[in-house]
Amino acid sequence: MPLSPSQLKAAVSGLLSFPVTPFGPDGAPDLPRYREHIRFLLSHRPGALFVCGGTGEFFSLTLGEYRDLVQAAVAESQGSGVPIIAGVGYGTAMAREFARAAQEAGADGIMLMPPYLIVPEQEGLLAHCREVAAAVDIGVVLYQRDNAVFHPETVAALAGAPNIVGFKDGHGEMERLIRIRQAVGDRMFFINGMPTAELSAPAFLGAGVRDYSSAVFNFVPEISRAYYEALTAGAQKRVQELLDGFYLPFARLRDRVRGYAVSLVKAGVSLRLGDVGGARPPLVNPSDAHLKELEAIIAQGLALVA
Repeated sequence: MPLSPSQLKAAVSGLLSFPVTPFGPDGAPDLPRYREHIRFLLSHRPGALFVCGGTGEFFSLTLGEYRDLVQAAVAESQGSGVPIIAGVGYGTAMAREFARAAQEAGADGIMLMPPYLIVPEQEGLLAHCREVAAAVDIGVVLYQRDNAVFHPETVAALAGAPNIVGFKDGHGEMERLIRIRQAVGDRMFFINGMPTAELSAPAFLGAGVRDYSSAVFNFVPEISRAYYEALTAGAQKRVQELLDGFYLPFARLRDRVRGYAVSLVKAGVSLRLGDVGGARPPLVNPSDAHLKELEAIIAQGLALVA
């Protein structure tokens, strides 16, 4: 049975993972490889798995592919105690459709990504989130980034819905985040959802947000765990060592090409754990030269936690 919204709110904490979606030679989702990857991630004890999100290339999935992937993640997670939260998005009608598919597949919650293309007024953003949340009974996590930037009053109004229980921030404006947390109180959990979230994790921790999504958990969970434990223990020297030795070099490589926040992570999984295919267009895959750089960065990071 899926968790209730209140149970989901209590369960999501710590170091969170956003799995990639493997694709086979025919370009279709490779479900056996996906199940294998989910099992690998679960073995490293994430606080939750957010499947078919940005890192999971939600934007490129058909509804049928999406349903199969969520169902597979739910099946593999049975008995693990790790919540499965599925990304949903696009316009209101399609987001409701994906949300219902996630609930039918057994997900514990959904993460509501920004609406397609439109930069809405707060009134429209409020209505969009309410309508999608009302389509399901499972918990809903709001995702602030790009064209979905919330006013504190909007989030406070949404927190009145019985199943809107979480807020993921990929915008990174600390004052706004603090005002939102003050407006909401303990009615939601908060997650740092910035790209390569470890870089901004110290700032978020200072704003009272400890938990974050780690994209590199996909292929170097040892480094992710070491960094999280150092950060939350206040071991500043160790935090800086891991930033200098792994995260900053990785981020510099990530920033060279648009879309590398996804395709570079998939390349890391293939280098370290076995082939998961490339990213679907319009994302581009890393060049051979960039793959060699990534391999060296991974080796350098692993040496720090050996």
